[in-house]
Amino acid sequence: MLENKQKRRDQLSITANILDISKNGALKTQIMYRAGLSFPQLNDYLIFLIDNNLLTPSNVEGKDGYTTTLKGRNFLKRHRELTEMIKAKDWRKKQLSQTAAALKRQGQLA
Repeated sequence: MLENKQKRRDQLSITANILDISKNGALKTQIMYRAGLSFPQLNDYLIFLIDNNLLTPSNVEGKDGYTTTLKGRNFLKRHRELTEMIKAKDWRKKQLSQTAAALKRQGQLA
């Protein structure tokens, strides 16, 4: 049996995902399917992103679409940096924990 290890995404991750999808322009349906959102969820995010100048309506393939703004690209850059910092911290914490456990098993740590 396959285990579903997909975690529930937070709003910042979903926001970053939409902005990443829209970097070079994307249609609403493309964003919806690639981000794994329902139509009402997507509409809420689009309103938020446009209101905060992270996303702008644009012409994509002759149709109405959305493109990530410079402010949105800056958000994406910062989000990636923070995500990497957190992953590195978590990896280091795990390594230290494993080292401590190994030393404890060897009787070198009380």
